[in-house]
Amino acid sequence: MKKRRRFKQTETLQERLRKFAADSREQASQMPPGAERDQLVKKARQADTAAHLGEWMSSPGLQSPK
Repeated sequence: MKKRRRFKQTETLQERLRKFAADSREQASQMPPGAERDQLVKKARQADTAAHLGEWMSSPGLQSPK
């Protein structure tokens, strides 16, 4: 049976998503306009949205639907 490689994450998911978004934006700023640049900007926006959703879901003020 194969063993799985396991390791502890040192940063939270939100921190990793924000870092990915910042890196993607930096990379996109150095590229000429085009489809590849648009994809990087889109992925950065999605990572930001995911980070915000994660914060919102873990906030203490979140109310369950009635």
